[in-house]
Amino acid sequence: MNNKIPKARWLRVIAPILIACIISFMDRVNISFAMPGGMDAELGITASMAGLAAGIFFIGYLFLQVPGGSLAVHGSGRKFIACSLIAWAVISILTGFITNQYQLLFLRFALGVAEGGMLPVVLTMVSNWFPDKERGRANAYVLMFAPLGGMITAPLSGLILDTLDWRWLFIIEGALSFVVMLFWWFTISDRPEEAKWLSERERDYLVTELNREREALRALAPVNNAPLKEVFRNKSIVKLIIINFFYQTGIYGYTLWLPTILKNLTGGDMSSVGMLAIIPYVGTMLGILAMSVLSDKTGKRRMFIALPLCGFAACLAASVAFGHNIMAAYGFLVGAGFFLQAATSAFWTIPGKVTTPEVAGSARGVINGLGNLGGFCGPYLVGVLVSLYGQSTAIYALVASLLIAALVTTLLPKECDMALIPGAKAKAMADEYARAKKARKLQQMEAQGVN
Repeated sequence: MNNKIPKARWLRVIAPILIACIISFMDRVNISFAMPGGMDAELGITASMAGLAAGIFFIGYLFLQVPGGSLAVHGSGRKFIACSLIAWAVISILTGFITNQYQLLFLRFALGVAEGGMLPVVLTMVSNWFPDKERGRANAYVLMFAPLGGMITAPLSGLILDTLDWRWLFIIEGALSFVVMLFWWFTISDRPEEAKWLSERERDYLVTELNREREALRALAPVNNAPLKEVFRNKSIVKLIIINFFYQTGIYGYTLWLPTILKNLTGGDMSSVGMLAIIPYVGTMLGILAMSVLSDKTGKRRMFIALPLCGFAACLAASVAFGHNIMAAYGFLVGAGFFLQAATSAFWTIPGKVTTPEVAGSARGVINGLGNLGGFCGPYLVGVLVSLYGQSTAIYALVASLLIAALVTTLLPKECDMALIPGAKAKAMADEYARAKKARKLQQMEAQGVN
């Protein structure tokens, strides 16, 4: 008898999520090609204004984080993303018709609002479909949207800019969102119980495993089903917010300025810059896969967050130190690409370990929303420092940000590495946790009595 569980979910769930995320990334970063491709000259945009225009997206990005994550838990992430895709398309196309900087700032802010719920929604959808032992790899495949989006956006944007202009860049890439919305609507389901295409055997396996994990988490997690303010009282969530903030500062400081850095480094046209920008994103794919496999295999989530952060910082620093040698500097930029998103798959397994399933969607939204304010700070910081002190100083600031994130990672509790174990063992661990918590409370009461 064949006991192997069918794996249709890996294609039918991951593929539409990944494609939708790629489109969001494309609409988010195509401004990094439009700026050196003629937009800055036509609209009179300075380096600091370019950084503000790239970064203001993340101010708007904050607004729908918690509502989106909560909706994915209690409602329909499928409907949320479908509406978001339509909004992304309209806003991106309108950007192709702007006539001044202030219109650009408004539309970039609006795009941030429209995309704000995307990541907490899709990560919650992944948690609805994949047990903990598969979740690191599932998250990794979804988080491939960044390198794949970069690999597609770079040559496509370069080609459009060299054959048409920056306005058509926004119009063409925005129109792709309409096409993807139709694909999304007819392929994705929110939960295994709702998927008509799922075999009975795979459905039974998923429902059973996921229900066991939820029960274990309700017993083990230090945050119970509570108002949002309780999420902020969770020290682990606060640390995750800080880590994500400084990590995103580094990620988007690198991502949104990479075309300009490559153009300054090589002096090539936008088509050649677009082709050169592909290789770092190939490295990003390899980094995500390698670290996610090692993270799942060893269970050492904290280690495989801190190591990529340090690797990313080291490569960025080396790209400046060897800036006089084009090949060496480019090689280290590719190395930075390898580590760019390598920590994300391990990072996003942790919120589900320190909150209950009912709160996890909102927690992901809080972590992603407040953390992604670093996506504002990174591009803006680079733009200001480039204007004042030059490109090298700006990159060293990103290095410092990544090292801070790595340091805070080491302060996460050891429970972040603990596997979610269903059944009797989970109950025993829950009982042990409850006894330890009660003992700590008694110690605190005794200490207060003494004082």
